[in-house]
Parts: sequence; structure tokens; C-alpha cells
Amino acid sequence: MKHPDPKTDEASIFLEVSWDNGAASLPLHSSITLFLLSYTECTSFHVYLVSDHPESLQALSNMVPKSLDVSEVKRGEVPALVGACRLPAVLDAGGGFCRAGLAVVLRHIIQRTCQLQPGRTDVASLLGFKNTCLKACAEVSQWTRLCELGIPSAVEEHLRSPTEKHLQLPAAIFHLEQRLGEPVRVHNDDKIRRQKLQQQRNKSSPQSEDPNPGKREKTFPSEPETQGPGAEALSAEPYGGVELSAALAKLSVDAAPPSSARERSDIRKVKTTELPALEHVFAEGLYFTLTDVVLLPCINQYLSSLQQHAPHALTFLPLLLRWYKRVQELPGVCRATEDCGIALFSPEVSGSCSHQPKSPQTCEAEQEKSRASQEHFVGGPRPTLTKLQENGIEAIFSPHPCPSWTLHWESLPAAVNPTEGKMSDTRAMRKRQQLNNLIAMVTELAHPGHTIVDFCSGGGHVGIVLAHTLPECQVILIENKEESLVRAKDRSSQLGLKNIGFIQANLDYFTGAFQIGVALHACGVATDMVLDRCVQARAGFVISPCCYGFIQNTLKFSFPRSKKFAETLTYKEHMILCRFADQTAVQLPPERRLIGKRCMGLVDLDRGWAAETHGYSVRVMTMEPESCSPKNNMLVGVPADNDKIQL
Repeated sequence: MKHPDPKTDEASIFLEVSWDNGAASLPLHSSITLFLLSYTECTSFHVYLVSDHPESLQALSNMVPKSLDVSEVKRGEVPALVGACRLPAVLDAGGGFCRAGLAVVLRHIIQRTCQLQPGRTDVASLLGFKNTCLKACAEVSQWTRLCELGIPSAVEEHLRSPTEKHLQLPAAIFHLEQRLGEPVRVHNDDKIRRQKLQQQRNKSSPQSEDPNPGKREKTFPSEPETQGPGAEALSAEPYGGVELSAALAKLSVDAAPPSSARERSDIRKVKTTELPALEHVFAEGLYFTLTDVVLLPCINQYLSSLQQHAPHALTFLPLLLRWYKRVQELPGVCRATEDCGIALFSPEVSGSCSHQPKSPQTCEAEQEKSRASQEHFVGGPRPTLTKLQENGIEAIFSPHPCPSWTLHWESLPAAVNPTEGKMSDTRAMRKRQQLNNLIAMVTELAHPGHTIVDFCSGGGHVGIVLAHTLPECQVILIENKEESLVRAKDRSSQLGLKNIGFIQANLDYFTGAFQIGVALHACGVATDMVLDRCVQARAGFVISPCCYGFIQNTLKFSFPRSKKFAETLTYKEHMILCRFADQTAVQLPPERRLIGKRCMGLVDLDRGWAAETHGYSVRVMTMEPESCSPKNNMLVGVPADNDKIQL
């Protein structure tokens, strides 16, 4: 049994372990990660099971692939960056770069496997078309949110009370079943849909008269000539048609290149809108992807529970059952599930059901978001501005405490300068002016030993300057785009900075303590997410908002944010303010820009008042010079009960 301290000289994966009534178990996010490691045959990570309970590894030995190097570690002994995140998490060799969150970790495992084994096209294909499978973060993608959060949470909640008398299908499971019934959209689907039409016509009328009998063109084969792993099992299915053929071709290791032959002339003349829709073979369409890897451990446990406690409910999930049957027939899946102690089975569907499960209720936030997406904002901002004015609400801008403060850019190392981010001289000058404003405010708040978090850090323009300027503070950069964060780390390495760390994650996956949060041009609701995270941590904040027009109600936030604004404006009126707050571009007429600036001030006033209800003192001010950005507002807030952070 291994109990070493976590090493920082090798890439490591940290997975959560749960204990309940003296029994160890793996949360679904941990099971999914181990399943992918086995499926990809990736052994380049040291795996740490995180638990304060001794002998976790021994208790879970049948759920951990034997090929992996696995150790146990207590929660208080994990590296600092890992300890600041929700698991699963990956820590790069050296310990300065952490990736957290299920989708981010899984995508990194695939990328790492492909880097070390370039010939693993089967692994590379898991990332889907243009490598975008589960790339969009859960905050903006309903599909990623469903797969990464919704399905695992719903299954784990169900497993806590599987014998509930009044069965109700979890909303996430219900939505997945619906999704599997929707038409498939894939790259070049017009070609595949014409093949399907031709196949349908051939089946319905085998002896149909060819419109050009003397010039019959070669038709597409219904199945690939060479089949690879999984192809034989899937081809035995009595359904699937041309969709299954496309899936087989993708699974084939030595599949022949697509035929260049054209369809029959009568098939080519059919309008695209009249072509038959494609049906799902796997979760995202025709091809086996990372999404299927994520769903299988979840759906396996859910279906197994239904089979035991409510087998009649299986009749209401025909598409999910068909997907489950197809996925478990892939040899790679069978090997990995056996390796991870995942017991696949063949569900037995009862012929009749005495009652139908209750339909899941759509939460109010989702309903509100749906209504918001259908809102049409017609008209100008003047009625809304007048309404606010009549209720005594006006944009309030505090004076800038140090308008002429500037860093001595000419004396700083080249890697600190934003020109290292590959931008034009004019844009670099404006970026330096923006940084002057944020750095001035942060240096007023910061004290030695403070942790400063640069949210939505991008290429690290703010965080790198802060780490260089405040060497006695620890700076953490958080960004969900890997490419941007890698550039920031490269710049940091050139400077030899030791007080900086990097976390690739969505904001919700960062749970660490910090004293100051900063964000430059956090887009739309990202500003509200940063504000919310700072308030939770009782941290000061310096935030420059951006993209006001993208603000809308979400599952977590509703607008207006403050009580006084909510009592004065409807959601639609607030959205009108947000739309016109984006009308500040330099090419617009001066009067229109002034209205835009006024709307910006009101939207940020609403945000400031919302923070003040949590015991904050907040000021909205304008960056100097105003020309440094059309989005030149800056919110500076400090918690009134924290005497170590004062402005």
C-alpha cells in the first residue's frame, strides 16, 4: 500500500473518494476518469485517491485499473493548486499548472495520450469534429452542463433513494432521452442523408425503374469493406441503416477512403429540406465520442438501479436502452469496464406498466432563461432611463483615487509587457493604460502574504504584471481556454516567477481561499460570476466589466441584481439597459456614446448595490484615460468586516 507525499516531478491525477457507513465508493466523476484512462490505455499519470480514511485503495482495488500507478493521499496533503479546486484535477510535472473539472481533465487525458502515441487515431476521434467535444464550458453550453454536471448529479441523487415510491424520471435523464430522439447534425450530413434516401428507395422498391437505365452510376456501399474493432458487433444489429454504416466506417481501423462516386440523378435532385433525418447511433450523433465515455458509467448505474427497483420504468427509455446496448458492444468499452469493475448487463424490459413516471419539472431558472431567449428588445433606452430617474436612481461615478499612476513600463522585462501577447502597438498602449488602472487599485488593497486571483486571465496580462510587481503575494491565474493559459505560463517561465500558479478550469471549480479578485474585461455574466466568487470568499475585488449586451438570466443569476433595481425595472427593461450599455464604440456619435456610458454606469450600479447587501463597500469609477477602452468602467469593492483589506 502506498502513502507517499504527492510528487511534483511527474504529471498526476487527483480523484475524490467517498465513504458512507464505513464503505468506500468512487463518485461518478472519479469513475469516469478511471474509465477513460483504461479505455485509452493511458499510463502516463500517477493517480492519487484523495481521502482522509485509511485503506481507501485496498477497499477500491476492484474499481482501479491494475495498469495504473496509484497512491492514496489525505486532503490536507494535496498540492496547493489542487487543494484550491474541486476534483478531479490534473497537476502537471513541476506543480505550477493545474487543470480541474471533469471535461477539462478528460480532454487533457486524450490530448496527452495522442501526444505520446500519435498513431492512436481511435483516441483522437473521441474529441469529435474539430476536437470540440465537451470543449465549451458548462456555463455557456447546455450540452456540456448536462453531460458534465446534470447526468452525474441526477444519477447520484437517484442512487441515494432508489426505492422512492413515486418514481420520477430525473430531468437530466429525461432530457438525454429527448436528445437521442432529435435529428442528428454532422459534418457533410447532406451526403449521408442522400445515401439514406437511396437506401430507403431501394428497400421500398427493389425493382424500381431507373430513370437512366443505360447510365446507371455506381452507388455507395451500405457498409465499409474493412471493419475494425466493434464493427462486427454493431453490424449484427437489425437496425441502423446508413447511420450505422457511417459509425462502422469511423470505428474501422483500416477503413477504405470514402467513395467519390455520385448518387443516382433522381437522388441528387431531391431538395435538402426533403431528405430524411439521420438518427443517433451514439450520444452526439453517428460517432463514438468522449460524451459516450462520460455517460456510460452514469447510465450503467442508473439502469442497473431501475432494473432492480423499478423495471417498469425502463419502458420509458427506449432510446437510452438502444444507446446502452450499442456502446457496451464495443470491445474497447468491454475491456475498460471490466478493468474498472463496471458490471454491464442486458436490461430486461417488462411488457406492461401500471403507471407512468412523473414528468420532470423544469426549474424556474430554465423557464426564465427560455423566456429570455425569446424576448425581443425593441425601442430605445430613454423610457427606461426616465423611469430610473423618476425613482431617484442615477449612475454614480466615484473619482479615480490615482488617475496619473503608472507602471514604469520601459524598465520592466519584455515578458511583462502586453506586447508579448502579440498585439499591435496601438492596442498594446491601450492595454498598458488599462493595466495601470487595475494594478493601481490592487496595490492599494494588497498586503504581503495575500493571494490574488486573476479571473478570466486570458494570456495573463494582469496576473503576470501583478506577480512581478508584488513578489510577496501569491498570484493565481484562472482561465478555461488552455491555449491562452499556456501562453501565460510561457511568459511567466521567461521571467522566472515563483509566486504564480495557473489553473485551467471553469470558475465554479475554483474553491480556494484568496484575499483579492481581479478581472479585466470579464465578458457578460462572467463579471457577475467573479463578483459572486469574491463575495463568497469575503475578498476585495477590482473588476472591469465587458460585453454588457451578453448579460441575461442564467441558472445561477437573475437580473436586475439589486433589490432597488428589481423593484423599479422589469427584466426586459434591464436588458434594454444592457444592450445600450454596449453602444460606446469610438466610431459612434458622441451623444450615443454618452447614453451608452450612462447605461454602463447604471448596470454596474445595480451590481454594486447587490454586493453592498453582503456587507461590501463598492465604488464604480472610470479608468484613466477614458480612451483606454470603450468599456472603461471599474468596480472596486472591499468587505466592510475585513480590516486587512481597505481602500
